[in-house]
Amino acid sequence: METVFEETDEESTGGVSSLEEEIVLGQRPHTSFPFSILFSTVLYSGEVAFGLYMFEIYRKANDRYWMSFTISFIIVGVILDQIILMFFNKDLRRNKAALLFWHILLLGPIVRCLQTIINYHKLLKNLKQEKKESEVSITKRNTMLEREIAFSIRDNFMQQKAFKYMSVIQAFLGSVPQLILQIYITLTIREWPLGRALLITCSLLSVTYGAIHCNILAIQISSDDTTIKLQPIEFICVMVWRFLEVISRVVTLAFFTASLKLKSLPFLLIIYFVSLLAPWLEFWKNGAHLPSNAENNSNMVGTVLTLILITLLYAAINFSCWSAVKLQLSDDKIVDGRQRWSHGILHYSFQFLENVIMILVFRFFGGKTSLGCCDSLIAVQLIITYLLAIGFMLLFYQYLYPRRSGKVLPGRTENQPEAP
Repeated sequence: METVFEETDEESTGGVSSLEEEIVLGQRPHTSFPFSILFSTVLYSGEVAFGLYMFEIYRKANDRYWMSFTISFIIVGVILDQIILMFFNKDLRRNKAALLFWHILLLGPIVRCLQTIINYHKLLKNLKQEKKESEVSITKRNTMLEREIAFSIRDNFMQQKAFKYMSVIQAFLGSVPQLILQIYITLTIREWPLGRALLITCSLLSVTYGAIHCNILAIQISSDDTTIKLQPIEFICVMVWRFLEVISRVVTLAFFTASLKLKSLPFLLIIYFVSLLAPWLEFWKNGAHLPSNAENNSNMVGTVLTLILITLLYAAINFSCWSAVKLQLSDDKIVDGRQRWSHGILHYSFQFLENVIMILVFRFFGGKTSLGCCDSLIAVQLIITYLLAIGFMLLFYQYLYPRRSGKVLPGRTENQPEAP
């Protein structure tokens, strides 16, 4: 949902990109350890490992229903992760056979994370060497060393972008279904094994992390693609807001599904398809014109498929939390950069109504069959948790929004890493 960093033709720039040229000329951004990449890789590894562990437990217990869904959500998530990383790093175009091999083995994120960490330490070493050489001779420049430093910085930033997209895809197309399923299983069989608890924890962290990335993306777009830096109190507020919103939503969905079983499917499909079709209804309302840059593209089918994939992800995000952005398929930028309070109010109003309906269904039709404790207390707690999430959201936008507090930093996002 964001414009991907576009490289200039390397042949026209002497074998380096425009970013490398700027870094060589001295316009170097601050470099830091890629904690966001490491954290994304840890979440990826943990979710896959604990998912496979629970798959083996279900297989031994002959629970084919739970086993099939658990492994299906794992496979969907890891395959999408490999595709996203290969797409944003343009591996197929550059014919990187070794990396393709690791992606086929579903180890691409781990290998890329290790490469980025090694590259970071090489960068620090080169920077120290450059500093020593500059102290010896002020006029003499080591162009080869500068080019190597520029390439390392550019590669680190490209990896951060790719892993950011991977985190969002993993969160809402892999972790959300897995999280709802495992909570549903816990409510159904009333067991809480350690493996499932760890899988639920990893999935919940993954969804929360992906939702935080949605906020950072929305702030970046509304600030004309400037670099943002969330202060600790701002990041904590967003984290608490997203955690409360996600946990109340997925638990409500799990309770509702456990109460009605297959009868809940039509209601859930309606919720999802409303978010899916809303951008297309607005698209047709505006005259059903593709973006101008897409009209010049000879492959119209590819453009339509891309828009469909974007709306599928957009609907998946809005199904579990607020996406913080609004799609406009008839515009060149696709994502509306303006801050629309009406869009957020409409989303939270409808989602609050959905949650109340599902909680009432759980309270009167399935609460006693799911848990042995007071179902009324659980229902009230879920509603309060969601209202608290809305409260932290209002607190952030009213008092801690980076533009209001002067925390938006000017500069190109391609040249600087984003907040994790």
